[in-house]
Amino acid sequence: MNTVDYSVFTYLYRDAGNYKAWGELLLAGRLTEDEAFLMRQKFESGENFIAEQLGIPTLYEALWASCNCNGPSESDHVWHEFQEIRPATIEDLRNLNVWGDAKKLVERIKGVVSWNEKLSSNRPRG
Repeated sequence: MNTVDYSVFTYLYRDAGNYKAWGELLLAGRLTEDEAFLMRQKFESGENFIAEQLGIPTLYEALWASCNCNGPSESDHVWHEFQEIRPATIEDLRNLNVWGDAKKLVERIKGVVSWNEKLSSNRPRG
């Protein structure tokens, strides 16, 4: 595998207490700065998205495991936070499995008309 053929989508879940869990997706294909800009335009406030709506793995459980929580609390919500798209490194290719196609992810994001909190498994109940 050649690093010029891959990108990494970096994101996080940050609860209201500012506890964080990070995630990275190795994507087949290189994305441009224009495509990253377009994604930010579609994200709520330029960075927030509902992972389930895009088919992206959620990071709720990783956060709960890292803070020894027993699941959702009043600090939880539905939003994940986009950090960056960057070129993949040799270490990324060694440590991450290819999650999907970069251009297809951009197309999914472009297709969002509005963010739907009901699609999240972490939405407030009641």
